[in-house]
Amino acid sequence: MLPFSGQFARNSLLLPEGEIAVGEHTYRIQLEKDHGWMVERGKKGDIRYRMQHVMGGSNVFYFLTPLQRGRLQVMPLAYDVLKKSWFDVLNNVVRHFIDRGNDPRDWRDPVLSFNTSCFHCHVMQFSTNYDPETETYVNKWAEPGIRCDACHGSADEHARIFRDTPRGGAMEDVKIISWKSLTPQQRSEGCAPCHGRVRPLTNGFKPGERFFDHYDLIALEDLDFYPDGRSRGENHTYARWLMNPCAGAGKLDCVHCHMPGGQYRFGVSEKANEACMPCHQERVRNASAHSNHPEGSEGNQCIGCHMPKTQSGAFWGRDHAMLPPSPASTMAFQSPNACNACHKDKDAAWADEWVRKRQPRDYQAPILERAGLVDAARKKDWRRLPEILSYISNKEHDPLTAVSLIRLLILCDDGRKWSVLMNALKSSSPLVRAAAAEGLAGNFSPEILKELLTATEDEYRLVRIRAAMALSGYPRTMLGEEDFQRLEKASQEFVESIESRPDDWESHYNLGNYLLNLEHLPAALVAYDKASRLNPRRIPPLLNASIAAARLGDMVKAEDLLQRALEIEPGSAVVNFHMALLRADQGDFPQAENHLREALKADPQMAEAACNLCVLLAKDRMEEGIKWCRKAYELDPEDGKYAYTLAFYERRSGNPEEAVRILKEVIGRDATHAEAILLLSEIYEEQGNQEEARQLLGGVLTNENLSSRDRYRLFLKLQELDKANGSGSESEQEGETFPEQKGEEGERDTSEPA
Repeated sequence: MLPFSGQFARNSLLLPEGEIAVGEHTYRIQLEKDHGWMVERGKKGDIRYRMQHVMGGSNVFYFLTPLQRGRLQVMPLAYDVLKKSWFDVLNNVVRHFIDRGNDPRDWRDPVLSFNTSCFHCHVMQFSTNYDPETETYVNKWAEPGIRCDACHGSADEHARIFRDTPRGGAMEDVKIISWKSLTPQQRSEGCAPCHGRVRPLTNGFKPGERFFDHYDLIALEDLDFYPDGRSRGENHTYARWLMNPCAGAGKLDCVHCHMPGGQYRFGVSEKANEACMPCHQERVRNASAHSNHPEGSEGNQCIGCHMPKTQSGAFWGRDHAMLPPSPASTMAFQSPNACNACHKDKDAAWADEWVRKRQPRDYQAPILERAGLVDAARKKDWRRLPEILSYISNKEHDPLTAVSLIRLLILCDDGRKWSVLMNALKSSSPLVRAAAAEGLAGNFSPEILKELLTATEDEYRLVRIRAAMALSGYPRTMLGEEDFQRLEKASQEFVESIESRPDDWESHYNLGNYLLNLEHLPAALVAYDKASRLNPRRIPPLLNASIAAARLGDMVKAEDLLQRALEIEPGSAVVNFHMALLRADQGDFPQAENHLREALKADPQMAEAACNLCVLLAKDRMEEGIKWCRKAYELDPEDGKYAYTLAFYERRSGNPEEAVRILKEVIGRDATHAEAILLLSEIYEEQGNQEEARQLLGGVLTNENLSSRDRYRLFLKLQELDKANGSGSESEQEGETFPEQKGEEGERDTSEPA
């Protein structure tokens, strides 16, 4: 980063001819002596914004302008250094940021604020001096750009030691981090914060420290990656690096190929393959035999096939997974491949045929397997759930793919995932353990509770705080003193990680979620409100604030928050769904129906919306209601509540045989599903099959996994059947008794789904 000047503009920029349109405005560049201006023209006339700083250089120049409260904002036009042309920032750099939900429509959006999003990697010793009370910045930095401090620690402390040491005096520790003493993993992790899509946990990372004590990493759950891991964006180096077999073997690090400034050590074409020589001599010495390309060609360079170039907007980079070309992935998932990057006149099928002829080993198979599972999980195609769970459980899995699948399983309600996620807490990868802890949130079975409490003392901070968040909904009063203290300590680390970024809307949103789980509802509303003030166009804080307001009984506020969210994103499936629930609670069923239909229009795979629409319509349009019940069931056949709801209305519509078939499927998957068991017993009873009903109930009562509440309900139903037959139940004859459970008499019968 450097100050904008007239000299810089004259030497480095080719000014555009005329104006450039961006949305509803046009922009032109003005130079006046030593200053530059970007002039915005719109309905309110011309507004000038000073081009105060320049950021970037090798591919792109971005320009920063001061806005209110000390914000430095990325301006709407950027300069492509290679093409010598100007382009629209909003349509080209959105992928640079983690939070792309509801992409910014205005360049003044906080997501494009240098103070929040950019400074960590583009300037040295930068302090925002952010005041959360006034939401203002007082920006200060030692010097622009990246200097020695970024990799070697504070130069101030180094200089102080030399100043304070007499000439000729001995200095045992000069306070410089030497990379010669670092392991390959430590060296690569030293580069990762600025060369990966990360979520910071602290502001204190120094090279040599462990990456996952300070950062979380975005993986293939994000649509910025193709399902096979190829990048759609420009800043995914470290994620792909973790899929790199050479890096995984612990023998390769970033500085083997790169100098401190990022320059490639083997840039001269005749030396290009020397980068791989230490470990792959047999192939490098006769590269053309391995590559099937002539000497001197790009196809005969190791990086030509194993590190193809990828481009996002004006950025380009190389794929650091170093995997061989996979044109079959292009055919399946439209991801780029190295072959067609050069052979642009051919298609992926042609390339696939060639690589299969030249390589008898089907090396593409594991790539396609991983990608297929990620693709299925993204689409919520849980027919492949057994394969997904098997992959996660396989100790030979690719950790980044496993993390991606675990995170995507948050969308899956199937109970088969719990044991797999619990076992993943024992993975050797801290990233896998952290993802597993996050995925176990809300399940407080004794076994999972024990493992999550153990995870609060994991050696890595990332795992500890994810476990703390997962346990935030568990009542503290039910913990013993030792477990209480373990959780409190990890929870404090979680809160500190949020407080490390006080000007980031997502930090306050996550704090709100934590407080919501703790049922600290007024405090949660304060956190959500802060998140919304920092970034007014984000939907999640408004949505979750509406939930907190509803729990407090303030339905007026809940409705107002949902209405604000709909004004921002009228087509949001999740907001329409929650508005439908609120309208139904208010008794406004026509509006509830409208919002459910809007939710399903936006997300046809939203099984919960289909099920709720079924219940709503079944009151007076049974046939259409059953159609939506069946839709929910087909979308997620493993979820017992959708199957139960379909069976309930099939029975009510006069189709008990179909109801019996569905209920048997439910009970076959979950032998303790009390609602399904009760409904099936009632149908048997209606059909005159009392003995079959008795056998069903009696058999389930022996199941040790049945909750005491459900056991009592089923016991009462069995008693009712026996009394109707004039005989005592087996339980009564054996002397088994249940304590009186006040208020549960009315729960013996099956109830209408709600």
